[in-house]
Amino acid sequence: MDASYPGCRWRWFCGILPALAVGAAEGPGDKMVAAQFAAETARLELPAYADVRTAADWDRRKAEDREKLRDMLGLLPWPEKTDLKPTVTGVLDHPEFTVEKLHFQSRPGLYVTANLYVPKQRVGKLPAILYVCGHARVVEGNVSMGNKTGYQHHGAWFARHGYVCLMIDTIQLGEIEGLHHGTRREGMWWWNARGYTPAGVEAWNGIRALDYLQSRPEVDGAKIGMTGRSGGGAYTWYTAALDERVKVAVPVAGITDLHNHVVDGVVAGHCDCMYWVNTYRWDFARLAGLLAPRPLLIANTDKDTIFPLDGVVRVHRQVAGLYRTLKAADKLGLLITEGPHKDTQDLQVPAFRWFNRFLKGTDPLITVAAEKLFKPADLRVLGGKPADEWTTKAHEHFVAQAVPAVPADAAAWARQRDAWLATLQAKSFGGWPAASPAGAPARAVPVAADGLTLTVRDVPSQEAVALSLWLVTGPKTTAATPVRLQVLDEAGWRALQAAAPKAWQPYLIGGDAAVTAPPAPEAVAQVRAWLEQAAAGERSVGFFAPRGFGPTAWGGTASVRNEILRRYMLLGQTLEGMRVWDIRRAVETVRQPDVLGAGARITLAGAGTQAVNALYASLFTAPVAEVELTAPPASHRTGPDYLNVLRHLDVPQAVALAAERQPVTIRQGNADDWSWAKTTGLRAGWPADRLRW
Repeated sequence: MDASYPGCRWRWFCGILPALAVGAAEGPGDKMVAAQFAAETARLELPAYADVRTAADWDRRKAEDREKLRDMLGLLPWPEKTDLKPTVTGVLDHPEFTVEKLHFQSRPGLYVTANLYVPKQRVGKLPAILYVCGHARVVEGNVSMGNKTGYQHHGAWFARHGYVCLMIDTIQLGEIEGLHHGTRREGMWWWNARGYTPAGVEAWNGIRALDYLQSRPEVDGAKIGMTGRSGGGAYTWYTAALDERVKVAVPVAGITDLHNHVVDGVVAGHCDCMYWVNTYRWDFARLAGLLAPRPLLIANTDKDTIFPLDGVVRVHRQVAGLYRTLKAADKLGLLITEGPHKDTQDLQVPAFRWFNRFLKGTDPLITVAAEKLFKPADLRVLGGKPADEWTTKAHEHFVAQAVPAVPADAAAWARQRDAWLATLQAKSFGGWPAASPAGAPARAVPVAADGLTLTVRDVPSQEAVALSLWLVTGPKTTAATPVRLQVLDEAGWRALQAAAPKAWQPYLIGGDAAVTAPPAPEAVAQVRAWLEQAAAGERSVGFFAPRGFGPTAWGGTASVRNEILRRYMLLGQTLEGMRVWDIRRAVETVRQPDVLGAGARITLAGAGTQAVNALYASLFTAPVAEVELTAPPASHRTGPDYLNVLRHLDVPQAVALAAERQPVTIRQGNADDWSWAKTTGLRAGWPADRLRW
């Protein structure tokens, strides 16, 4: 993210950074999430290349890592390499070079606008540079000129020194303006569920730009370098990591480590284009190594607050070890200059020298500065958006959403079920702890009121995450009494506080301070009805608030809470996915011998988003007596976001997975939304009562 771009909210970012850091947490929920982030980050900071001892080790590992990166960028399988349809819309003349204004389609309808700088004086084929732009907003009369116009001085310098240079716009701030801010600003959390990141689009556009460069008669296709700063630095990492046609790379201010992003909170200064969907839980050094052993200069300034120096040095240290193993230490450089997050000459000149050294085999004195020579409007490619473009909606199309067919019979269903469960475990819930915490849940002193007894039980979910279960029993409760385990959201927690007897209130402290509206009367009445059932001996009732609700709700502004959600993704998790784990642990707690026991007849229930979380929790524990869903969203597009889930299945398919194991009751839902699950049950021969309305 470039500080010159107003959408960066630079002043806002600098002001809230301390509040996002771990040490600034205030309430119990804030302290808990900060401790969890610190613990999870430390777990992922393990040496990236400890298992690489020889070049042969690296050759074996590199292919696997490259495929994982493609998966995390939404590029597995590869999109088809269709006709680029390159079109030159105009040419600018300079005494030393020409500039072709052109566009190509990296996929049909996915337009990339670009400027190609070609030297006039040339003998034979020339080395080429692919320059990918950072965030520079250049607008005239409400019309975007493209960020390539803001970085034109780089293209001009390369052309004046014997390189063909292709400068491409990004989808954010290009001539055809797409979106890099789905989760950061627009609340599009379904990007996580779709496995979509704009980093994947930018990497693919870079790969197709290499195709275009190699098609040019002026270009030596075996001598292509790549560079860019800020966002362009990140896209240099991604593209060069995936495509070895990039022979030399200089990513500038484009990488730091998870500790900086998650624990120190610099994620707040970045849009979504900086990140892959972290399915395999990588730290950034694992990406950086994929350029080895090609010539690589890592460039940064010492006062860059969104790519802090300490994290850059830690990444370099790990990559340097890999380069030494590969006997290529002379091909790795670390450039640190004085300054902020800015495109300075101090960064530019060493980058130019690096390309001269490794693409030309020369090291002349740099006597010509990189200068902007054209008006932005002169470099504009298009007069308007093409009718068939979908660059503006790349997030809707780039990664396909699965549309599963209803299985033909029980055997087909069994194969599909097993595949989905394995995929969910690996691709959506891979950030779950490897094992449940050991030890029995502690028990608070029972509190009697109004003929009911409240017992508070600890629910140890994972390291640094301690939750509670509020179990209500009546005088007629026996071991055979069924239990309703109600998963609460913030509204449900408020309703419980309002309905509970006064004597229980000291045990029901907490909640999101930003929620000021009183609970809905019907929600309070529902809680009271459940308590009356407990008093009558019809059932016991357990209330459970997953992390981030009730006593563990975090405070701060909406922006700060938003960045908490983004940091979960950086750790290879989502908040909702970890709430599924919490609910699973609550079910296991109810089944503890000194709570209700392994034979407890549990109705696992929730409303809205937490209904879907309860549904998924039921897939990863022993079957319960029933799953009850009230007003569940019919799709992860509007429901809970789990990494990658929409690439494989949606909520109706999860209902089918659950209904095979135990009855599922859906209240306040449209029956048509669940026809997929109903039809599957008929074809697979399940009992008729497995899906209820």
